[in-house]
Amino acid sequence: MAKLSTHVLDTVHGAPAANVRIELYALSGSAPRLLVSTHTNADGRTDKPLLEGDAVKAGLYRLLFHIGDHFRAKGLALAEPPFIDVVPVEFGLEAGGSYHVPLVCSPWTYSTYRGS
Repeated sequence: MAKLSTHVLDTVHGAPAANVRIELYALSGSAPRLLVSTHTNADGRTDKPLLEGDAVKAGLYRLLFHIGDHFRAKGLALAEPPFIDVVPVEFGLEAGGSYHVPLVCSPWTYSTYRGS
């Protein structure tokens, strides 16, 4: 079944990043359109896929990971403004595909990839 999922890993603490706010936007049209706003669970994942089935439509999308709030809640002293606060990841989907877009991060770096 087609789906879009994600998870967040905190490399400072070597653990999943819980309670990270994630927003998914569709980038078609004149302005980004918010599709989903959610938070990660204790395993650093969302409780359900961001998109499933027929909702996985071909197009351009943006995920916003509000990771600065996670590191502040963990008690890390961040510069103001922090070097990395909200991580945007833009990507394209084909209709009917299965996609996993994880974020591996610290307050100073991040990476992502198409997972399975």
